[in-house]
Amino acid sequence: MPPFPLLRLPRLVLCEVFKSLNIEEKIKLSICSKKISFQINNDRMYSQKVIVSLDMINQGIRVHSENDEDAFKVFIDLDIRKMNYSKQQFSIACRTVKVMSTRKKFKMYWKNYQEGFLSVIRHLLKMFQCKISTSFDCHGSDIFQPTISTLFDLQLEFKMLNICLKGSMEENLLWNQISSDLRRVEYLTISSVPNPGFTPVITSWPQQISIMNSAWFTLESLLTCTCNIITIGRSDLENKDLDDILNNWKTGAFPNLEYLYIKGKNITNNGTTILGRNLMELDGMIIQTDNGSKKATIKLGFPWAIEIYVTPFE
Repeated sequence: MPPFPLLRLPRLVLCEVFKSLNIEEKIKLSICSKKISFQINNDRMYSQKVIVSLDMINQGIRVHSENDEDAFKVFIDLDIRKMNYSKQQFSIACRTVKVMSTRKKFKMYWKNYQEGFLSVIRHLLKMFQCKISTSFDCHGSDIFQPTISTLFDLQLEFKMLNICLKGSMEENLLWNQISSDLRRVEYLTISSVPNPGFTPVITSWPQQISIMNSAWFTLESLLTCTCNIITIGRSDLENKDLDDILNNWKTGAFPNLEYLYIKGKNITNNGTTILGRNLMELDGMIIQTDNGSKKATIKLGFPWAIEIYVTPFE
C-alpha cells in the first residue's frame, strides 16, 4: 500500500487519531519527524496520563499507564563512536541520537547517562501528562541526585520518590532542596543510616510517607505531619509518645490521617499506660475524636508495633 498521508487529515480527525494511539505507537511516531512530533505535543492536554518510572541502576525508563496495562521501555546506553552501528538516527529533545527499536522497547545511545535520562524525560513531558516515579535502589546511581534535582527544578509531580540518606554532602544538598516542596510527591519513602550526619527537617508533606529508619524522626516532627498514610519503622518513640499522639488526634491533630503504623523497640508492655490503659488492652480498641466526626481502630503487632485505622464516624 502507498504511504498514508497522516498529516493531511483534518485537524480534528488527526487529534482523534493521536488520542487513539497507545503509548508505544505514540512514542515511536513522535520521533519520525518534527511535524508529527509537533502535532502530538500540541495535543498533550488530551493525551493519556502516564507514570514515568526511572530505574537508574539498570539505565531504564518505563513509561506506563496508571493501571499498568499499557507500557513501553526506553533504555539508555553510551554512544561509543568506535562501535559499528547498524541503527537509525532520530532527533530527541533537539539532539540527534542512535536508536535501536524492538517491540515495546527502545535502546538509545547518548554521550552520558544523565543527558540521556533528562532528554528522554523532557521529550515525554511534551507528549504525555506525566508523573515521575523512582525505584527503591535508584539512589545507588551516580546520576540520581543531579537528575532528581533537575526534575524538582522543573516543578514535576512525583507518583513515588525514594530517598536514601547516608550522610553524603550531595544527599544533604538534595534533601535541603526538595524538603520544602514535597507537596508534589504522592508517596515518599525515606531510608537512612542510623546517623545520617544531619537531622532531616520536613517543612512540607507528601500525601503518604514511609520512614524505614526513623530514629531522627521525633514526636514533634510527627505532630506537624499532614499525610494521610504514615508508616514509621525502627522508631525511638515510646509509650508516652503514643499517648500524646492519640490524645492529640482526639482533639483534632492529624486532620488527613487514614492510617498510622509505628514500630520500635521502645514500645513495650512495661506498665506505662496509653490512654489510661496497658499496651495489651489497646488491641481492638475503638476511640473517637472529641467532636465525634471520626473513629479510630487500634491494633497491635508483634514484636511491638501499633496500627491505627481512621474512618469517618457513622
